[in-house]
Amino acid sequence: MMKLKSVKIHKYKSIENEQSFIVEDDITILVGMNESGKTSILEALAKSNYFQNDKSFKYNTTHDYPRKEKKNLDKSGDDPIAITCNYSISENLLATIANDIGEGIFSQKNFSVSYKFSNKRTYNDITCDFKKFIEAKTESLGISSKALNDKLLAAVKKDSLDAVINEYKDEKIIAALKLLSDYFKNVNGWANPLCEYIMRIHLAPNLPKYLYYDEYYSLPSRISIENLQREDLNDEEQKTAKALFELADINVDELMDAENYEDFKAELEATQATITDELFKYWGTNKNLEIIFDIDKIQKEEKKTIVNPYNGQQETLTDVKVVEHILDIRVKNRRSGVSLPLKNRSKGFNWFFSFLVWFKKIQEDKTSNFILLLDEPGLNLHASAQDNLLRFLEDLSDDYQIIYSTHSPFMIESDNLNKVRTVFETEKGSVISDSIQEKDPNTLFPLQAALGYDLAQNLFVSKHNLLVEGASDLLYIQVMSSLLQASGLTSLDEKITIVPTGGLDKVATFISLLRGSDLNIVCLLDTYKDGQAKFDDLIDHKIIAKKKIRFFDEFLEGYTTADIEDLFAKEDYLKIYNEAFPTKKINLTDLNDKIKPTLIQISKYLGVDRFNHYRPANILAAKGIDITFFDKITIDNFQKVFIEINKLF
Repeated sequence: MMKLKSVKIHKYKSIENEQSFIVEDDITILVGMNESGKTSILEALAKSNYFQNDKSFKYNTTHDYPRKEKKNLDKSGDDPIAITCNYSISENLLATIANDIGEGIFSQKNFSVSYKFSNKRTYNDITCDFKKFIEAKTESLGISSKALNDKLLAAVKKDSLDAVINEYKDEKIIAALKLLSDYFKNVNGWANPLCEYIMRIHLAPNLPKYLYYDEYYSLPSRISIENLQREDLNDEEQKTAKALFELADINVDELMDAENYEDFKAELEATQATITDELFKYWGTNKNLEIIFDIDKIQKEEKKTIVNPYNGQQETLTDVKVVEHILDIRVKNRRSGVSLPLKNRSKGFNWFFSFLVWFKKIQEDKTSNFILLLDEPGLNLHASAQDNLLRFLEDLSDDYQIIYSTHSPFMIESDNLNKVRTVFETEKGSVISDSIQEKDPNTLFPLQAALGYDLAQNLFVSKHNLLVEGASDLLYIQVMSSLLQASGLTSLDEKITIVPTGGLDKVATFISLLRGSDLNIVCLLDTYKDGQAKFDDLIDHKIIAKKKIRFFDEFLEGYTTADIEDLFAKEDYLKIYNEAFPTKKINLTDLNDKIKPTLIQISKYLGVDRFNHYRPANILAAKGIDITFFDKITIDNFQKVFIEINKLF
C-alpha cells in the first residue's frame, strides 16, 4: 500500500506561511496548546482525499483560507494550493505497474499530489520512459520499425493514435496498434500520455483515503431514524448513527415500514457484539458494561370530526399515527443491573465506543487504503485508560498510518518522542516543527511530563553533558578515559557527565528538551545515515551549534561512516569480542577489509543483521586491565577524541 511520507501545507486557516513535516510509517503525534493549529493540520489533510463524499470535507476559500488574506485572494482570482502530500509507492504496486507497461519504464518510489482550494488536484514528479515503452510494445507486438516508433512517440492522445492507425492498410499493424489505445487516452491532456495512464489507472485509485474523527462524532443516546434518510447529513452524531445502521446492513426505509422490529434489533445487536468484543480488549476501566439497543416509535393521536352518513350525527374519531422512529442506545451495568442512556455514561466510554463504530465503517472496505486522523483522542479518558488507548492505536498502526493531536502527556510515550511534531502559534501563524520552539514552554510541557519518570530514572544530568547513543558508548568512554588518566595521558574532563540517550533517533529530542535549562551539551555519535534533517533543523534553529556535534568518523582517516568500536584497532576489538562470544570467535583474516565499519564486517561474517554490541563493552568494563592491553592506535584514537571533546566544553 502507499504511505504518506511528508506533508507541506501552503495556506490553511491559521497556517499562513508554508509549513512542512515528515510523517512516520506508523504513528505521528501533533503536540501543541489549544488553538495552536493542530485541528487545522488534520482538517487540511482530511479534505485532500476524504473517505466518503462529504461537503464538510471540501476545501472552501471562504472558510479555509487565512482570513486576513482573503480579500487579496478574491481580487487576484487565483486558485491557490492548500496542501501537497508526498507518497511512497509500495513494491507490490510497482510490480503491478511493471507487469502492465513493462520493466524499467516506471521505477520511481515517490510522487506528490497538490490539492487546490477549488478541490482540483495536480500530480507532481511522475516520470516514465515513453520511448522505451513504445519500443518494447511494438517489438512484442511484432510491428517494430523506426518510422512507426517515431510516429507513436509524437502521438500524445487517442486522436493522434487514431491518425497513425489510419495511415496503415496492413490489418496486423492496425490490430496491434489498437491494442495500445488505452495507453493513449490521456484524459487529462498530459505531455506524456503514458505518465497520465500510470497516474489514472494505478496511482490515483490507490491514494490513501483519510478518516477524520473527533469528539463531535460521538453517538447520541436517542437517534431519530427519519433523519438518517437524508443524504446530506450535517450533524456529526447523525453521521456516526448512520454508520451504525450501514454496518448492521439495515435498510432505513424497510425499518420504518415494518410493524415488528425484532429482526432489525437482532442485526444491530450482532453488530454491537462485534464492536463490544473489540472495545473490551482495550477498555480496562469497567468490564461489567454492555450495550442495549431498542427501537421505539413515537405515536401521535389526531382527532377529527365527521358526520355519520347513517344518522347525520357528528362523531369524533381518534387516528393514531407514527410520527417518528427512535433508536434508543443504553449502557447496562451487569453487576448492578442498572441501565443508563449512552450519553449518561462517561464521555471517555462514549468516545471509545463511537470511534469503533466510525472506524468499523472503513474496516469493512477491503479495497482501499486508509489513514486515520484523530483529533484529541481520549481527551476525557483517565490516564490508565489513555494508556489502553495508546495500546489500541499501536495495534491499529500495523495496518493503518495514524496521525493524532494531543496536549495530554499520557498520550505521548517517552520512548517514542521522535514521532512528535510540535505545533506552535506565532505572530506569523501556526508553525509545525520536529524540534521544540525555543520560547514555547507551554508546548514543551507535555513532552517534559511524558519524559517524567524515565528522565528521573535514567538521566543524571549535570552542567556539562556529553550525549552519546547507548550504554556501550558510555562504558567504552569511561573505561578508556580511566586508563588514559592513570597513564598520565589526556582523558575526558571529570566535570563532564556522559548521558546515554537510548538511540540516535532520541538524541535530537533530548537536545531540544535539555537546552532550555542552560546546560552545556555536546554530542558524540555514530555516523548517522538517517535523521540528517532533524539535526539540520536543530542547527538551523540555533538550538545547538554545528561544532557541538561530533561523529566518530571525524577522528579516523579513510572513514566516511564509523561507530565507537572503530576507535579500537581491529585486533584490540576482536580480543574483547572473542572473550564476550567464546563460541563464535573470529580471526582478523575472517573479516572483509573492504568494509570499513568493524561492526558491519563482523555482522556480515556472522550472517546476522546485528549482534549484541553491549556484551563486549560490559566484558571490557569488568576486566582489570591496564593501558598495555591496547595497541598504540587505540590509545591515540581515544586520546584524540578526548582532547577534542574537552575543547568543546
